Amino acid sequence: MKTPRALAALLILGSLLAPYRSASAEEGQRDLFSDTWVAVDGLGRRLPTAEEVGPPKPGKTVAIFYFLWLGRSGEQGPFDITKILAAAPNAMKEPQNPLWGPLHYPHHWGESIFGYYRNDDPGVLRKHAQMLADAGVDAVFFDVTNQLTYPESWKALGAEFDAMRKQGLRVPKMAFLTPFWAPRKVVRELYEQLYKPGLHPDLWFRWKGKPLILADPDLLTDDVIKRERHATSVPLEPGSTLGTAFTVDGPFDSAALATPTWGDRGSSATLTLRRGDAKGEVVASKRVEEVRDNAWQAITLDAPAPAGVYHLELSEPKGRIGVWKDRRGELNLRVGRNDEVTREILSFFTFRRPQPDYFQGPTARAQWSWLEVHPQNAFPDEEGRPEQVSVGVGQNAVDGKLGVLSHPRSHGRSFSNGRQPGPEGVDFTGKNFAEQWSRAHELDPPLVFVTGWNEWIAGRFDQTFPLAGADVVTFVDQFNREFSRDIEPMKGGHGDAFYYQLASEVRRYKGARPIPVVTSKPIAIDGRFDDWEGVGPEFRDTIGDPADRDFPGWGTTLRYVNHTGRNDLVAAKASRDGDRVAFQLQCGAPIKATPEMGGPMLFLDVDSDPKTGWLGYDFVVGRTPGRPTLERNVGGQYEWSEPRPVDAATADARLEVSVPADALGLKPGWTSLDFKWADAIAETGDWSDFTLHGDSAPNDRFNYRAVFEAAR
Repeated sequence: MKTPRALAALLILGSLLAPYRSASAEEGQRDLFSDTWVAVDGLGRRLPTAEEVGPPKPGKTVAIFYFLWLGRSGEQGPFDITKILAAAPNAMKEPQNPLWGPLHYPHHWGESIFGYYRNDDPGVLRKHAQMLADAGVDAVFFDVTNQLTYPESWKALGAEFDAMRKQGLRVPKMAFLTPFWAPRKVVRELYEQLYKPGLHPDLWFRWKGKPLILADPDLLTDDVIKRERHATSVPLEPGSTLGTAFTVDGPFDSAALATPTWGDRGSSATLTLRRGDAKGEVVASKRVEEVRDNAWQAITLDAPAPAGVYHLELSEPKGRIGVWKDRRGELNLRVGRNDEVTREILSFFTFRRPQPDYFQGPTARAQWSWLEVHPQNAFPDEEGRPEQVSVGVGQNAVDGKLGVLSHPRSHGRSFSNGRQPGPEGVDFTGKNFAEQWSRAHELDPPLVFVTGWNEWIAGRFDQTFPLAGADVVTFVDQFNREFSRDIEPMKGGHGDAFYYQLASEVRRYKGARPIPVVTSKPIAIDGRFDDWEGVGPEFRDTIGDPADRDFPGWGTTLRYVNHTGRNDLVAAKASRDGDRVAFQLQCGAPIKATPEMGGPMLFLDVDSDPKTGWLGYDFVVGRTPGRPTLERNVGGQYEWSEPRPVDAATADARLEVSVPADALGLKPGWTSLDFKWADAIAETGDWSDFTLHGDSAPNDRFNYRAVFEAAR
């Protein structure tokens, strides 16, 4: 990162007036207005604008599942399943095939556009932050469900995201999904390594006023008494009480009973802790609502209770609810003691219990899902109000059971209407994702949780793996292009189609701001730029994002080097004056150009038709070094002809150019065109040039749309 230059650019841009401010932008953030950008993906699908999705909707949040373990599993590989099967089509029946990595070792389902990268690669992390923020994603939720917290990865991400935030850029906040059944170790590690020391507090994702963590708070306590072997279940009849006495030799903080509901939902009861026997003084009492089948219902005390004899009982049932007993006839019981750290943790976070199941729906209040089959459920807050829904690209579900994604009937990217098509029906238009988003729009909760961004890998197992669809060679969470759930763009294949599908659906969920009309002035192309004052809007780009990468990849042999970043494109303007249209580019430092490679190029889509031109661009300005010319696209390929001189001038960090409207084929009455600046791209003719090389404004496939008042 060129931090001094970026900061200097930020100071320059801070003096320029924006046409409006984002209602959701944090104080000090530089709003890029990315919800006003336009784009057409490789499948010809247009990104919806405010005219289609309506104005911004307050109180809408999008989180995305993010994975930290890339490059943290050893030095072998990478082993790419797609490439292995291309070389050995029968390898799924050949567990000893030498192309496979070791049993249980991670295998990639495909290759990211950024290669087989590691999670601490700063160039990739910067790009992730930029792409997710541009798409409207508010938070990344890290997967730490396997008892590992990957501190090297989250620290690297936190440092990079925080550096970008300090430049005034909007970046996603961060939170964690912890182990479903035993979160204590992971939660304590995260609290002691990240939250208690106060690392990157401006990046903490907060919910209901506190940092949020997906963990069951009832599972954080040290057990003092633990009777949990289920033998017989006993229903609680109306008007009766079921309870058990216990003795503790020291202070305790919580007491819990295991409560079967026999699959019923909506059950509730009153849980009461008494001192002494069943007639003793009430220490604490609470109503437990929406009881989960066979879950533990706990009373957590505000202050520890002293050693002594106590009685814990369940009464006043509503719906089917009861208690479990062990073989000796004693009620299952947990009595817990919280040390100082646990008490700090319980008061520090907003907790949401994670639901691991894809099919069951919510079994308690204040519970969130991470992935479900369609139709997904709305998960409730503490008051029972709909709060969250999950949306997935694919699901490792087979015939109504938790399964493996390497099974042909699993829910792949093309799954819809309750059916996974055969290979002939796979089209990579994201039918599964669209169906899940349709349900999310129907429920319209405050938060949508998307799975996922950058999982890429899955361990290799065999037929002994205890899930539906396990075979001689088995992959659970990722398998190939169809049976995977990454949204991050891939190399080849479907490219960035799922990224723009995500951006489109986020706009439909959140709404978008209207594209402002340009305030024009006559512009003289003289390199003075004072006549641009008062022209608006200012079309903004990410600061500090020219490609600059030099970092090891997965394994021991890969290294990714890309120093194509040259000019940092930070803002642009457009102005119409009679039969001409003028454009200005603002860079973060004096513009660099060479005889071999000229300065920044301006791409123009004058008909908003993706079927004409290269990626829809009908013209390019500045492609020929040393000569400011306008060139017309030839045949939709990266080929250009008919160079025509245009007026252009450069001074320090600014560039301006003017193009006659008739040279662009603009007919009388025209009012808009789409444009993009790009510098030092590889000019391979592939869309990925805008993502991987140099710098583009706006980022990736996005374009600015200049809307002008009709000519008088």
